[in-house]
Amino acid sequence: MTTQPNIAAVAFLIADPARVAMLSALLDGRARPAGELAYAAGVTAQTASSHLGKLLAGGLLAVETEGRHRYYRLAGPHVALALETLASIGPAESVRRKPLTRDAQKLRFARCCYDHLAGRVGIAVTHGLLEKGFLVAAEKKRFELTPDGAEWFDRMGMNTASIRPTRYGLARQCLDWTEREHHLAGPLGVHLTNLLFAEGCMRRAPSSRAVDVTPKGWKVLKEHFGIQQQALL
Repeated sequence: MTTQPNIAAVAFLIADPARVAMLSALLDGRARPAGELAYAAGVTAQTASSHLGKLLAGGLLAVETEGRHRYYRLAGPHVALALETLASIGPAESVRRKPLTRDAQKLRFARCCYDHLAGRVGIAVTHGLLEKGFLVAAEKKRFELTPDGAEWFDRMGMNTASIRPTRYGLARQCLDWTEREHHLAGPLGVHLTNLLFAEGCMRRAPSSRAVDVTPKGWKVLKEHFGIQQQALL
């Protein structure tokens, strides 16, 4: 007897608009309380509790308890990957489109895709790494780190020899749902994103997964990749 994944059950959980709103609010990798997720979904606390219970039972969420409070987060990067991939399905362009809201424009420009950098800035950084020969595209949606790349990352303050690859490798290609191109994910992408935050090149928006590039960050992007802010607007 063979077994197969219960895709229908997971699809049913994701299909509800309120649950999608909650999951989307957690795509930056941070944990949030039920009240904040209820607000994001536009539902009552009681309804939110029911949805969160189903998402926990379905393996899409994990929960942490701090005192009397419970904080919910995505069960892992595999959930974020599934959501981002689903978001990329559909026509790349519409004949008529409403103007993007300011928040949507900020997300498209730069955001956290769970634990790594995405959006136009993330794509530009990935293109820069490829053009410099620091990464090369490989099979199975992976990037391979070149010797020149390892030397560059180490100069930037990352000890690449100490970064442990996952079963998907050290660097993974993640399809960007707004740009329809691949950006850098995997342990290498996570460490690079963390470094950019730690060095003050980028900072998280307080209540969304949008990312702001600081003046220092633009200098770093221009110095290493020739990336200009105006070219990405």
